[in-house]
Amino acid sequence: MEKLVIIGAGEFQLPLIQKAKSLNYETHVFAWEEGAVGKKIADYFYPISITEKQEILDICKKIQPKGVVSIGSDLAVLTVNYIARNLGLVCNPKESDLITTNKFLMRETFQNNSIPVPKFIKTDRLVQEKEIEDFTYPLIVKPTDRSGSRGITKIENLKEMNSAISEAIKNSFENCAIVEEYIEGDEYSCECISFEGKHTCLSFTKKFTTGAPHFIETGHLEPSDLSNNQIKNFTQDIFKALDALKINYGASHCEFKVTPNGEMRIIEIGARMGGDCIGSHLVNLSTSHDYIKMVIDVACGNKPIIVQPPLINYAFIKFIFNDSDLKCMTLFKENNPDSIKFISEIENINSHEIVDSSTRFGYFIGTTRDKDLAYSLFKKRD
Repeated sequence: MEKLVIIGAGEFQLPLIQKAKSLNYETHVFAWEEGAVGKKIADYFYPISITEKQEILDICKKIQPKGVVSIGSDLAVLTVNYIARNLGLVCNPKESDLITTNKFLMRETFQNNSIPVPKFIKTDRLVQEKEIEDFTYPLIVKPTDRSGSRGITKIENLKEMNSAISEAIKNSFENCAIVEEYIEGDEYSCECISFEGKHTCLSFTKKFTTGAPHFIETGHLEPSDLSNNQIKNFTQDIFKALDALKINYGASHCEFKVTPNGEMRIIEIGARMGGDCIGSHLVNLSTSHDYIKMVIDVACGNKPIIVQPPLINYAFIKFIFNDSDLKCMTLFKENNPDSIKFISEIENINSHEIVDSSTRFGYFIGTTRDKDLAYSLFKKRD
């Protein structure tokens, strides 16, 4: 039996472990034990933090896996590539590790490759007015190296700058923030798979957020409302960005906005599946693409089999923020019982403040052929 090393064992990694087992891989899973729900189904579980790259590598040299893989975590990407690179397995080049996990380096890379970016600066301290005197408000302040809406703040003036920078630095692993001009427009993401430098677009997703100041995702919906012409043009731009970031293998998740005049502006790209169950659930539910299997195949050096299927469903994930969202879930389940595919464990509503994606109270995933019904889930409610 071939062996597969999986980095991470949280809730969003469960589909990866399950898929690997269904493909008859012997699963060796590494993660900090607290919250490691994947421990229960892994063939072998190692209670080691995913940041302990050398310790994991030493064990993997004995395991001799066919591939090393993770989904939905920028931090895990670094460990995956480190292990795979040292074992001579498929992975992206070392340079890609840095520029796909650091927002400042990513912005520099885009700029150097003629990919439009807003004005931006990096800082590890409070910013002086003269440093941003040619910037146009509003601005976005965020950690250079975190995901999941952590430490992100939209600011309207200089008075709000210092507290926003302090929050971003506090959430950054390298204690740095990036300050950039805010991009107006609707938010989307694109899921791709790459093998030997050839990219395939699998799906586009419409993103819904709380809006300013922290932009925490309230849900996602596939397919998006982009036109066929937009999809064609945007895909070309995304592939150019993937080349610039040297993402030659594996999944990628591109977040972007479409400005009021119809132009695409890339926010960031991760060398991983989209989190929030986008890659692990929505892609397959809306298109039938087996995205997780593709990721495993590529990690093991096998060219993924890609058949372009017809649209199957509108697939969505809606997160629970308050009692209104909980009632919405209950009503949808009662009226469309066959459409509900998964409901997470729901925490006590209002038991704590929601400050980022990790503090939401739960979520539900479903499908429908009714476009209006799908979009109605994301209408603003009192």
